[in-house]
Amino acid sequence: MRFLAATLTLLVLALPLKAADIDRLMAALQLSATVDIMRAEGLRYGGDVGDEMLSAAERGRWDRVLKRVYEAEAMLSLVRANFTEAMDGVDTAPLLAFFEGQGAEIVTLEIAARRALLDDEVETAAEARYAELAAGGARLVDQVERLISDSDLVERNVSGALNANLDFYRGLSVEGGLDLSESEILADIWAQEEEMRTQTRDWMQAYLTMAYQPMPPELLDAYIKLYQSPEGRALNNGLFEAFDAMYEKLSYQLGRAVALQMKGEDL
Repeated sequence: MRFLAATLTLLVLALPLKAADIDRLMAALQLSATVDIMRAEGLRYGGDVGDEMLSAAERGRWDRVLKRVYEAEAMLSLVRANFTEAMDGVDTAPLLAFFEGQGAEIVTLEIAARRALLDDEVETAAEARYAELAAGGARLVDQVERLISDSDLVERNVSGALNANLDFYRGLSVEGGLDLSESEILADIWAQEEEMRTQTRDWMQAYLTMAYQPMPPELLDAYIKLYQSPEGRALNNGLFEAFDAMYEKLSYQLGRAVALQMKGEDL
């Protein structure tokens, strides 16, 4: 019994250390700032959905509803829970060593670039800059393409977006805002796949090029190497699992909210 009690004590003491590691990693990756940007993206997208699907009277209440759908603390809490689960058993030591060290500059540049791309004119300029660098055979373009390929960034983003769209339709349907069968919904979603893949690749190339252009090439090579490691691949998977789960839930809530607004009700 004494041995069992001691073992249980060690297990209890170990739990906060794991939670502390996750907190440190989330802080190093600036996931709170990322969620804030995603909230801004969501509010803008939700506004476009309202413009397209709601009447003027319904649209008048819509901004207030959107703030409840895209609530920053709830979004971050969902990301943390799923990220913690996905990273269970992963050795976070090399990740913390990198992102609390030389990788801190990379994360800051990524955050700044993503925030800047909220401006459509900046996005257009970034796409043009990528095309210019690609035409000139810049080393940065090869590095960006390697990072996109190694982490399967285009396909994983497309898959996540398609699933989020499906959840939007399901949320819309459950409240009576859409009169389509599941097969009709799936057909409509799959029809978007190729266009979505092209848009995702264009955005990803522009975004990463904009983020990494100020960076020494050697630092970007170290970043690429990190994501080729088992810990880096686990991190990539953990981030996609965490954010995909968040997007799917928000998309379902957004679909429900649209349908309820059509009926004069609030979410």
